Amino acid sequence: MRIAYISLHWPRPAASSIGKKITQQTAAWRKAGHEVKFFSHMHPFENPERMVEGSRFIYEIGIGRLGGFKTEINRGKAAADLIHAVAAYHPDVIYLRWAMYVYPIQRLFRIAPVVVEINTHDVQEHQLLGTAHNLYNRLTRGSILGGAAGHVFATHELMNLQDFSKYRRPGVVVTNSVDLQATPFYPAPNNMPPHLVFIGTPGMAWHGVDKLVELANAFPDLVIDLVGLNKIDGVNHLPNNINLHGFLEGTAYEAVLADADAAIGTLSLHIKGMREAATLKIRDCAARGIPCVLPYLDTDFTDMDSSLFLQIPNTEDNIRTHGQAIHDFVYRARGQRVTRDMVNNRIDSRVKETQRLDFFQKIIESRC
Repeated sequence: MRIAYISLHWPRPAASSIGKKITQQTAAWRKAGHEVKFFSHMHPFENPERMVEGSRFIYEIGIGRLGGFKTEINRGKAAADLIHAVAAYHPDVIYLRWAMYVYPIQRLFRIAPVVVEINTHDVQEHQLLGTAHNLYNRLTRGSILGGAAGHVFATHELMNLQDFSKYRRPGVVVTNSVDLQATPFYPAPNNMPPHLVFIGTPGMAWHGVDKLVELANAFPDLVIDLVGLNKIDGVNHLPNNINLHGFLEGTAYEAVLADADAAIGTLSLHIKGMREAATLKIRDCAARGIPCVLPYLDTDFTDMDSSLFLQIPNTEDNIRTHGQAIHDFVYRARGQRVTRDMVNNRIDSRVKETQRLDFFQKIIESRC
């Protein structure tokens, strides 16, 4: 197969979670004998040489009174250029990361079957972004989802939602994965006090990082390391046992994870009206052997019969009701690691990408 992989709107730094995912996916597809090209529609990024390798279609952000209008004009022009380049590539299938509609992206459907990757409940998420974004998304989302030849979902919950199933497109669940062979595996550090790590992204309210302040205040005998964040919105004075590391990559990133006794996932997924997730960040930690706290139903891990995974509720008060359980779990996790045998068939990219490629092939064959 010749596969065109498209990301809309956002720069994809190679060191980011999504950047790593795209790189691992395309590498797995090439190892399986397929041809792949990545097309990135994006606003300017200060370090373009750090982007995922591929063709880039950059639009300028408008400024001034008509800035929003100018941005949309520029965004559309870049999207049209991207479509022209994809057509010249002559793909057998187009893989599109779900994103808010931009004109004239629907023209992709004339080129080849489009498979849309769905990682979030966009209807709920856009409600958090305000009335204008919410209305625009509701009015335009069908242009992409309804025109697609198939949908790939990150979780079973997403696949079963009426907001997606109403389009009656072929679908499959393929969770996020990591390349285990390329991921380092750390011996347990056995810290005292133990370290709990959280990997987050600024501006994501459902990450619930404010709850980690509550946890740190309740249990000063824990050290909480936050990767990806330089601040916590609404919090002016952090407890001494919280470390904000900001965005890390390379050896600095590995050093923090290597020193973690346990990791914790997204704490407020309920804000988006979701119960289930398969986040890259938890897979990044589990792949390195780090025991994990799961504050939601994890598609690959929730059914594991292991003392190295702790399930807590996906509720507003989950730290108040289960803070002690988290504390005790982190102490029990000291000196222990999740083995590769436990997670290989659940999160390894070779397993997951074979499933994804099989779905592509079925979509292509159905159009013949």
